[in-house]
Amino acid sequence: MAPSIRANPFFWLRQYYYGDSMYFVALVKFRVKPTQEIIAENLKLQAKEEAEGVKVHEIYWTLGRYDAVVISEAPDEKAIMKTALRREANMSFETLTAIPAVEARKLVE
Repeated sequence: MAPSIRANPFFWLRQYYYGDSMYFVALVKFRVKPTQEIIAENLKLQAKEEAEGVKVHEIYWTLGRYDAVVISEAPDEKAIMKTALRREANMSFETLTAIPAVEARKLVE
């Protein structure tokens, strides 16, 4: 059953711009030093989550305040939160909802 507009005022916006999915940018900080085992575990989780509708478009390891940036697509906020919770022992996340600039420009009056 689709959520009502009253329960989620941004539902109409999400459906208009994204169809059945949303885009997210996650800023990641490693809690522990990455190891081959942690990387392998993360790749297994990523494969499982893809079957649940979460698609990772890009992962960049970075220098600076954050250790990595992940650009992904998911059916909703709950799905992306689930991915972060599965990894909370090894990393912390700041997740942003992203709207493609082409679509955002249409909002400017």
